[in-house]
Amino acid sequence: MQPTALEVDYLIVGAGAMGMAFADTLVAETDATVAIVDRYDQPGGHWTVAYPFVRLHQPSAFYGVNSRELGSGTVDQDGWNAGLHELASGSEILAYLDQVMRRTLLPTGRVSYFPKSFYDGPDPQRPDVQRFHSLVSGAGFEVTVRRRTVDATYMNVTVPAMVPPPYEVASGVRLITPNQLPALQEQPSHYTVVGAGKTGIDACLWLLSRGTDPSDITWIMPRDSWLLDRAHWQPGDSGGEADAARFEAVAGADTVQELFARLEDSGLLLRLSPDIEPTAFRCATVARAELEQLRRIDDVVRHGRVKRIDETSIELDEITLPAQAGTLYIDCTADGLERRPKVPVFDGARLTLQAVVPCQQVFSAALVAHVEAAYADDDTRNALCAPAQHPNSALDWIQFFSDIQERILRWTADAALLEWLGTCRLMGRRLPDLSPEQRVALLPRFRAQQLKLEELRQQAQLVAAVD
Repeated sequence: MQPTALEVDYLIVGAGAMGMAFADTLVAETDATVAIVDRYDQPGGHWTVAYPFVRLHQPSAFYGVNSRELGSGTVDQDGWNAGLHELASGSEILAYLDQVMRRTLLPTGRVSYFPKSFYDGPDPQRPDVQRFHSLVSGAGFEVTVRRRTVDATYMNVTVPAMVPPPYEVASGVRLITPNQLPALQEQPSHYTVVGAGKTGIDACLWLLSRGTDPSDITWIMPRDSWLLDRAHWQPGDSGGEADAARFEAVAGADTVQELFARLEDSGLLLRLSPDIEPTAFRCATVARAELEQLRRIDDVVRHGRVKRIDETSIELDEITLPAQAGTLYIDCTADGLERRPKVPVFDGARLTLQAVVPCQQVFSAALVAHVEAAYADDDTRNALCAPAQHPNSALDWIQFFSDIQERILRWTADAALLEWLGTCRLMGRRLPDLSPEQRVALLPRFRAQQLKLEELRQQAQLVAAVD
């Protein structure tokens, strides 16, 4: 069977949240034609296989695509997020992205969508021709791409249902992913949650919300993390008070430990246990009421990662513990914020979507699409959209904050970009409306802070090397 020939300006590989946010802004701001190829049966990427009780950790107003608001903008009146803006569920996100595809993108007549299709890559003999095939019918397609092929899969977001656990599990051990929790038909004798990231937090909160006695939960936590207080990341908040507190914390700190102590005292960062110094930072946010619930779990195991689980023992990096008979293990170890190598976003006929602001993928994708449409050369585009790696260690908070600050300074120097950012609901925070004189006056303060942060980082690395 001869492959079907197509010709478009852009071929987008991946209809997850980043691919959809890019397509939405590109189609809104240009007359480009677009083909979207995705291996799943509906838009949403990892959301299509996420656990049923998953929710955003940030307000719905900051997520999705720029042209269509996610949620109703309401403030939760009950539950552990009470008083804060709503958090969309996985099912709400999937329904929303389906509407974006069917009510916003496809009606333009310039977007073609190919679900359940696999991208095969460029034709070896014709670099401008990309190939994919249907996973259902086997039909092949050859796409002549006039502008760029957009990789919307590079960030490699994974959830437990997508990958096997990174440790050995003996036969006879009952281990599930969080996807299977709502289908439980009988109570196990004990629950052990493996993993301390967003998924581990969600699994613990789900168990507690269903009335599980905290003494019936063991939480294996390889590293404690610094957490962001969700109250400081709300729609309409300019972030002025938080920015001032950060400036003060940086200016007054002589060591990294003192910096984090000051950030914690100001309420910007939170931790699970006051007795344990966190060594990780992964951008996770919590409401204080959620943190109070998590602190009810006393049996928190902090002896490194799991290496092997059998019916009688749990082997960790540092020790081996006896296993409780009848324990149900819940694997929450998939890395949803993998620390990927940075590559140029704009590179000839290829465009690789990455986080331009750490942990803000959909805003980053919308910004990249706007910069693609509004600027003429790749050097300028790459200067405005330098990729930022997701943070991993506590020390990465310094780079996380520095990346955000550096980008804000760069963007506020461009009047046209600043105007666009003022219309982008995915930005989350309003950028300061500074006159050129005000911006110049702030530069020395920002530069002094950057130098201080780098000094603290180098000092901490030197201490770690000596130890």
